[in-house]
Amino acid sequence: MHYVTQAHYIDGYKIEVSFDDKKHGVIDLSTTINHDHRPIFRELANIEKFKKFRVEADTIVWENGLDLAPSYLYQKLSETKDNNEFFQKMNG
Repeated sequence: MHYVTQAHYIDGYKIEVSFDDKKHGVIDLSTTINHDHRPIFRELANIEKFKKFRVEADTIVWENGLDLAPSYLYQKLSETKDNNEFFQKMNG
């Protein structure tokens, strides 16, 4: 399993994330935050609250206590990179 080593807010619901295997990139969590109707996720729809996270226990943790599994974040990053490569090939 991979773990988060660094995370920085970009904009909207985007976070730049680095993992222990040196893989890094930007993850867009807008779908995750806006489509999960549990209260802990709903709080983070407020962008000011979303921005307040830290790297702790090998993942990203928000002030309201929400943390996402590092494997989920790693998968989201892989999906983003795969999509970017697909669109570059289509437009290139």
